[in-house]
Amino acid sequence: MKPRKIPMRMCVGCREMKPKKELLRVVRTPEGEILIDPTGKKSGRGAYLCASSECLKMARKQRQLERAFECAVDAAAYEGLEASVRAAEGAAE
Repeated sequence: MKPRKIPMRMCVGCREMKPKKELLRVVRTPEGEILIDPTGKKSGRGAYLCASSECLKMARKQRQLERAFECAVDAAAYEGLEASVRAAEGAAE
């Protein structure tokens, strides 16, 4: 029996390829909201991010989420993402 292929995605912060299950999916919904998608099934444009505040800082500094979503990302969206990343970091420890 052949082993199953593991889907890989690139983190927009550190630019490393990692298994999809290890990353958080950030989605821009058709309404323009930017939020964490825990199920990975929400409709909209997605980008992947490591569950670390360092990667979120790098993505914010380099404006990677703006590039991925092709729109401006406001400070309130980043604050929501920071809270979600901190919660994910706490769960991972």
